[in-house]
Amino acid sequence: MIDKPSDTHRLLDQLLGPAGPELTCEQCFELLDVYVEAEVTGEDARARVPGMQAHLSGCPACAEEHESLRDLLSARD
Repeated sequence: MIDKPSDTHRLLDQLLGPAGPELTCEQCFELLDVYVEAEVTGEDARARVPGMQAHLSGCPACAEEHESLRDLLSARD
């Protein structure tokens, strides 16, 4: 059941997909360390790896890997 308008928007975004470029899961895994390193250092990660954010928004498996790697690198600092 959808409780909030934000839930509706999130579900629609997942169904419709991104408006811009999107990576495949394979490309995501290849570039995830570059993307997370940019995030952790304050660089513009979206500009550094175009399409990554769109992929992470629609792929739970890659989003989980992203979160784990980001947490690991953040903990080292």
